[in-house]
Amino acid sequence: MNELPKMLMVMGSILLLLGFFIQFIGKIPGDIVLKKGNTTFYFPIVTSIIISVVLSLIFFLIGRFK
Repeated sequence: MNELPKMLMVMGSILLLLGFFIQFIGKIPGDIVLKKGNTTFYFPIVTSIIISVVLSLIFFLIGRFK
């Protein structure tokens, strides 16, 4: 049961750093933005891939050290 608080702190730190990174970098190149009149469609394909890779690594490490 000692592992859970440590794991939550690590995951929280990673999410905090990721949030700061996304806040300061702004729009990530490669995301699709379509503007037509008053309508804007934003499809974050590259952001989705990056988040998927990061989450896969986190879950791999959690499973490895469990």
